[in-house]
Amino acid sequence: MQFLFLHQNFPGQFLHLVRQLVAENRHDIVFLTEPNANVMAGVRKVPYVVEGSSAGAHPVSREFDNAARRAEAVARTCAGLKQLGFTPNIVIGHHGWGEMLNIRDVWADVPMLGYFEFFYQLEGADVGFDPEFPVAAADHARIRAKNATNLLALQLGAAGQTPTDWQLSTYPAWARQSITVLREGVDLDACRPDPAARTQALEIGGAVIAPSDALVTYVSRDLEPYRGFHVMMRALPQILRENARARVVLVGGDGVSYGAAPASGTWRALFTRELGAAFDADRVLFPGRIPYTTYLRLLQRSDAHVYLTYPFVASWSLREALAMGCAVIASDTPPVRDFVAHERTGLLTSFFDPAALAGHVLRVLEDRGLASSFGRAARAYAETNLSMADYLAAYGGLIARMTAA
Repeated sequence: MQFLFLHQNFPGQFLHLVRQLVAENRHDIVFLTEPNANVMAGVRKVPYVVEGSSAGAHPVSREFDNAARRAEAVARTCAGLKQLGFTPNIVIGHHGWGEMLNIRDVWADVPMLGYFEFFYQLEGADVGFDPEFPVAAADHARIRAKNATNLLALQLGAAGQTPTDWQLSTYPAWARQSITVLREGVDLDACRPDPAARTQALEIGGAVIAPSDALVTYVSRDLEPYRGFHVMMRALPQILRENARARVVLVGGDGVSYGAAPASGTWRALFTRELGAAFDADRVLFPGRIPYTTYLRLLQRSDAHVYLTYPFVASWSLREALAMGCAVIASDTPPVRDFVAHERTGLLTSFFDPAALAGHVLRVLEDRGLASSFGRAARAYAETNLSMADYLAAYGGLIARMTAA
């Protein structure tokens, strides 16, 4: 078969599917993307260039202006591929960036499968969730307009997919019938428990975690309120005060992946200043973003892993922490409840209560039998529900149904 993939940051959410197709050694795979350094053997990576700038657009429409420019660039590149004799059996892409909007103008009848990640709303999800960071009414128009690309994509007459029940629930009821839930898998071989990790010293962030340390971990692409960084920081003084062996590693960059930036500086600097001398900085490590192999070893060593999020898209790190048998303490928010069952595969805690979070972490650190029980249940859950093989089989079945003659 001939596959065409679209994602502005190759390979995006399609890494594992593309790897599987390459391994089958019987497909022609073309991947359109904005220029980046990533490469994959067996894939013809075709860059496209977005022309012009959205800087002068109205703030409400700026995101859609970017999407329209991408759609134009992708369609122009696809027209060139068509002239060279390439017509795919299926187009697979991410609807969030606008790249798929004009594909029908090039190939009117080719099946399209689009990734629907999240439908923005003013109530019931991330917007207005955290009263500490209110969203001004003046910003509502911009938030509503973020769905412009989503809404056009839903009118293309194409099939869609999304990774969780909760993400599907964010879409309007009339749209859900055209969106299939494909539960994303985890590499269960790479992400696996390793009891030996707790018997060895771990070097990270210029420090050493000793086997005798009680290691608390937290991972986010960036250290920011959307992922509960402020709540985690405010829980630290109690954790460190009540467990003398506790060491804490908070992985993440100082940028902003979601939500707004602070008025000045970084969220890490802001909340470090807020706590002042209330916690022992020598026992809290900020290694920034770390290599994937180091990340895996960190979670295999973890004694208590904290995952917090607004009602938004759940991070890959939550799935991977469960697969690695971490004792997970997570926010009691809708995307997390798709993965963690309270008192079975981990502990759920109020997003807004640092004292409750600290209490749960201390409980897990002090009751190693409980931690082991959660870890075994988390791994069992991952093996049953997060198998990469099952995910790719479901993906392949959907593609086969869409491309059947």
